[in-house]
Amino acid sequence: MRRIRLKYAGLAALLVLGSWSAGGTAQATADDSPTVADAEPASPALLQAMQRDLGLSKERAEARLAAERNAMDVTPKARKAAGSAYGGSWFDADSERLTVAVTADAAPATVRAVRATGVTVRAVAHSARDLDAAKARIDRLPAPSGVSSWHVDPVANTVVVKVVRDKRSDNDVRGFVSRARAAGPVTVETVAAAPRTFAAGTVGGDPYYTGNVRCSIGFSVHGGFVTAGHCGGQGAGVRGWDGSYIGTFQGSSFPDNDYAWVSVGSGWWTVPVVLGWGTVPDQLVRGSAEAPVGTSICRSGSTTHWHCGAVLAKNETVNYSQGAVHQMTKTSVCAEGGDSGGSFISGDQAQGVTSGGWGNCSGGGETWFQPVNEILGRYGLTLHTA
Repeated sequence: MRRIRLKYAGLAALLVLGSWSAGGTAQATADDSPTVADAEPASPALLQAMQRDLGLSKERAEARLAAERNAMDVTPKARKAAGSAYGGSWFDADSERLTVAVTADAAPATVRAVRATGVTVRAVAHSARDLDAAKARIDRLPAPSGVSSWHVDPVANTVVVKVVRDKRSDNDVRGFVSRARAAGPVTVETVAAAPRTFAAGTVGGDPYYTGNVRCSIGFSVHGGFVTAGHCGGQGAGVRGWDGSYIGTFQGSSFPDNDYAWVSVGSGWWTVPVVLGWGTVPDQLVRGSAEAPVGTSICRSGSTTHWHCGAVLAKNETVNYSQGAVHQMTKTSVCAEGGDSGGSFISGDQAQGVTSGGWGNCSGGGETWFQPVNEILGRYGLTLHTA
């Protein structure tokens, strides 16, 4: 058993082991607005993982990946065409098409321009700008622990506030909901449990440690890797799977955000790889084009390894016991303790680093990630791509 764990741990080290390839790799930062081009065919093992976690046939998985790559490319074009009438967008898994919402008062020429990008157009009451403004007002409210999260739902064209089911009658929760409704269009839903982060105490093996906490590497950047902020504060030292010194947290933010970056040295270097843990081949990272709501997405972590699901919501505020974290993306992917900081990837496009969630990989649940492009922009980093 020890031999097997060390084998996997050695593979995990590749995430922070160096620049093997020569010459010009495509680079993506938060300001590059990357697109998906010339995507490599999906590996058989990746298709098998999608069949296992999403209930798809091999043919449907292949078709969905192709449609999702197209949706990633089309989204910024459709948003630009909609202008101030833009009401949000999402990928519909049944039709395998991107839907773009525009306000009912949009000029006919605007609607035609959006439709010309190849998307389905839906009329809505509220613009994305108005919904984002309502959410920003809710962000300024103090949230009790019985409130799980809140986000803009483009499909429902409202701000959805999630409250823990057995706390919905609490006076503090009722007061928060009342003030949230006054901020703009709000729908209230219940969840089974409050969110938590996915760090873990030291347990032998895999990928990196700071103090007595084990977390997972997210994505290689030039000079280090990005991960979750709750895994370590600025200046904290980091040890690898083998106990050797990797580097130091150069920047870290939690709560409010949940992101960090770690410099690497002492014989460690970076490669553009996400570990497949034997479930799928190790995945090359080729960019960071943002996947729309509704698309499939997979996660790699040091505890539960490789799991897939779908993007459920974006720009969600998550109310952990340590404080609220903003601009998170919610997924149906499961995770457990020790997976924090790990990679969320869609095809070969980096999406974000695992923050926390509820549930587990036996009974299911939901997990949030901090988008990688936000982290790159915050620290001026460049994603290491193949």
